[in-house]
Amino acid sequence: MDDEVKLLGSWLSPMSRRVEVGLKLKGVSFEFSDLDVFFSKPPELLQYNPVHKKIPVLLHHGKPIAESLIILEYIDETWPDSGIRLLPKDPYGRAMARFWAKFFDDKCNLPLGMSCWTEGDKQQQILAESKLNLTTMEGALKGKKFFGGDEIGIVDIIVFCSVYWTEIAQEVVGVDVINEEKHPVLCKWMKETVNSNVLKDYLPPREKLLCHFQTYKDAIAALMNARFGSN
Repeated sequence: MDDEVKLLGSWLSPMSRRVEVGLKLKGVSFEFSDLDVFFSKPPELLQYNPVHKKIPVLLHHGKPIAESLIILEYIDETWPDSGIRLLPKDPYGRAMARFWAKFFDDKCNLPLGMSCWTEGDKQQQILAESKLNLTTMEGALKGKKFFGGDEIGIVDIIVFCSVYWTEIAQEVVGVDVINEEKHPVLCKWMKETVNSNVLKDYLPPREKLLCHFQTYKDAIAALMNARFGSN
């Protein structure tokens, strides 16, 4: 295992999966601790992330790094010559990657989940915002193979993981968040990325995630509505 690397995460979390994908694309060996964090906070998580109490947390030589975007940048800087570059080499490219990664996390990531799992007026409001912000993200992708150009990078990783989860969740709950009519560029990119096998092997099987959402549909909806409200 490279320099004692351990990831505290969950196979159910797209945020955790971002870091798994980043580590694997960089060729970094790591131990994965699959935590049940959705209805409780394990002691190990509270020990290493007492501030936010959230996954993922990367332990490198026993030192914790939290927040998926920060972790991905840390991985890229710590192993610069291993695997692929997660951020471009030139300063402008890096700045643009950080801009779009932050835009997606601020404007799209949580709203995508809320669009699927909340109810009532709150859901309709968030759903409209999600569709609009996804259209904005398409502008950064239009005419390119990946968000960063010809090579996959940090923005592709974070968008792909979240959209993959959302496409499955929307099927279970019967909500239309992402579709080819409204988001043709994004849907085309998703299909091509899956078919290229660049990220496919690093994602949970679709049927496994679908089964989980179907089984715990009511519990997930109740949790999301309790946290964010339905009105």
